[in-house]
Amino acid sequence: MTTKAFVIGHPIAHSRSPLIHGTWIAEHGIDGSYEAIDVAPAELPGFFERLREGEFAGGNVTIPHKEAVFALCDSVDPLARTIGAVNTLVARAGKVHGTNTDYLGFLGNLDAAAPDWSAGKSTAIVLGAGGAARAILVALKSRSIPVILLNRTRATADRLARDIGGDISTGGLADFNAAAPSAGLVVNTTSIGMHSSRFEGFDLDLLPSDALVTDIVYAPLVTPLLADAKARGLRIVDGLGMLLHQAVPGFEAWFGIRPSVTKDLRTRIEATLEH
Repeated sequence: MTTKAFVIGHPIAHSRSPLIHGTWIAEHGIDGSYEAIDVAPAELPGFFERLREGEFAGGNVTIPHKEAVFALCDSVDPLARTIGAVNTLVARAGKVHGTNTDYLGFLGNLDAAAPDWSAGKSTAIVLGAGGAARAILVALKSRSIPVILLNRTRATADRLARDIGGDISTGGLADFNAAAPSAGLVVNTTSIGMHSSRFEGFDLDLLPSDALVTDIVYAPLVTPLLADAKARGLRIVDGLGMLLHQAVPGFEAWFGIRPSVTKDLRTRIEATLEH
């Protein structure tokens, strides 16, 4: 019997998840499928009934449903509850369990591309305090890395820091240059970098020479922030690896095999991106 999985969103045509999971299904010779399904917000409860009835083993959740599915899941793991979003669903015995693998994707990407990145436990600057930042902060907290959280609206950063807890100080984006000399890692969780947008007034020369700069945006693959960092001789890690690594736990839960993020897979996904 074919094992079926999915990604739901609205819209969903842009998703690379079917290509990622489809590659692994073929690679391992699995009798399975993975499809992108456009589900409007009003249709979510009905879709969950299909899940409970056993039509799917589970699937991924993307914008705008990551928060809304909370109320529809029969159980949500504590980590997803802390992050405040669910991106992976597993259906078993008529119940739907929700989890969040974005933090694993973030850690897996950096561990693969820059294995020593967390060895010194130096301070990380996290840019942005929206939904995407929550998973990043949880990931950094799991490695005991202190954070300076900078956001356009500081009050939003203050609320997020209180929610996550741990060693997080806050400020506005204008505080970047003051924070830069003590930072070993810079993480952009905002949408700045898409459509050629860039941060204004950031002096990357103030960062230590061994600092690492990463961006969760993967289209374009090299954002203006990453291009500027590379031009200054800093190490950079793009956001595509986060997308690939966050997919691993879900695939294992649905199909029973833990796949590998390979260079060939990355090349296939890169070919679909605008450069």
